[in-house]
Amino acid sequence: MQPVLIDLNDYIRTGEGANGASYNHKTDSSVMLKLYFRNFDAAEKELELARKVYQTGIPTPEPGDLVTDGKQVGIRFRRLIGKRSYSRACGDEPERTEEYAREFARMCKKLHTTHVDTAQFESVKCRLYNMLEANPFFTPEQKCKIRDFIAAAPDADTAIHGDLQFGNGIFVEENGVRKSYFIDLGDFCYGYPMFDLGMVYLCCCLNSEEWTMEVNHMSNATAARFWEAFAREYFLEPDCPLSAFGPGADMEDVMRQVRIFAGLKTLIIERDTHRPMPEFRAMLEGTVY
Repeated sequence: MQPVLIDLNDYIRTGEGANGASYNHKTDSSVMLKLYFRNFDAAEKELELARKVYQTGIPTPEPGDLVTDGKQVGIRFRRLIGKRSYSRACGDEPERTEEYAREFARMCKKLHTTHVDTAQFESVKCRLYNMLEANPFFTPEQKCKIRDFIAAAPDADTAIHGDLQFGNGIFVEENGVRKSYFIDLGDFCYGYPMFDLGMVYLCCCLNSEEWTMEVNHMSNATAARFWEAFAREYFLEPDCPLSAFGPGADMEDVMRQVRIFAGLKTLIIERDTHRPMPEFRAMLEGTVY
């Protein structure tokens, strides 16, 4: 793809994440922009994936085109007026945290029961194998054990967000009805839902108070409440996508399994930060390696 040249002066910066910043167009309210700080190839890859995901019917903002301001590359999307992320909503209204967590869990259950064309997307196992191979921070012996764990996990042809966290779920109110969408689809793939759920746990339960406040706009106590309500809605209800769980499931068993998959998310974080993350890979110690 050849990016379209834009003038960044036509946009107003509205937010910032780990990999890029978001902007709204000053005069066209239907346009928003996600501009990458680095890794220009990731922008093109995310746009390709976003278009494919949009075509499946999974709720996500309509993707537009690849653009550049001459220094950075980004993607224009159709803007959802008045959108809020679930993390921002909990920060603004902590008294409604359980309500938002249950809603996000139902959204995730629907995602994880959506079958996709496996010829169009990469499997989560292949994605993790590639990240593991490229990771310079694990020893060869650790990599072998992690690879064996990934291989032993169940297979599935259902959707995986790849970076599932409450900041990547957004909603808008339209005529009194709340509509929810997934964003940041650069790691979208397919496979066993637990590979996704580990990131929800990591974001809710494994970060410092400072990081949680800065990135997720809430305290660790609120984030922990979010996880507890999310986990009960996702794992203990009759429509749980995982056959091993549902009504009567042991929440301690849920937590033991989720922690390991949270540790695997170290591969994504170390890929993006280019440094080892012992606070996250600790979830793997004594289990996977």
